[in-house]
Amino acid sequence: MVFTAFRQKNIPASARANIWRDPGPKSRADRIGSPDGASDMVVLRAERSMSKPQKNSQTYRGGCHCGRVAFEASGTIEDLEECNCSICAKKAYVHWFVPRESFHLLTPASDLATYRFNTRVAQHHFCPTCGVASFYIPRSDPDKIDVNVRCLEGVDLAKFRIKTFDGRNWEAALRERNRARRGKK
Repeated sequence: MVFTAFRQKNIPASARANIWRDPGPKSRADRIGSPDGASDMVVLRAERSMSKPQKNSQTYRGGCHCGRVAFEASGTIEDLEECNCSICAKKAYVHWFVPRESFHLLTPASDLATYRFNTRVAQHHFCPTCGVASFYIPRSDPDKIDVNVRCLEGVDLAKFRIKTFDGRNWEAALRERNRARRGKK
């Protein structure tokens, strides 16, 4: 089983049911890179879903340019988005939102650098060596991981339809996307 560490204050209430509190310095959290041994460190357990596997679901490996950051994400690549907000446009990010239990960081969390701005909810992780931003925790869906499809091995973006998300008008675009998602179910 793979464990991923996050600070409790960054986990939405809906995801807190699957957390384990760090009991102290001998914990698994310290072994995977707790930067300061703080007691608010938690470990999310990767658990198998009891639902039916998705059609065409597979595990993709991804990471940064230099290889310092590596991860695996499982699922069916669909509903890709390209955003025109100030940061996504500069990073040329192609978004694929995956449940946290479908994402496994293969390198220590301490190998990541993180950038936050504005509301400071989104955690824009990137490699401190090569600068590539291969995944982050999005403000729009903080209970998920947003994977940059451009950083997945063997994925041909030309085979997918990529929707646009008007991040320059973020609140209105998010309301519209959420309406469309509800209608799709």
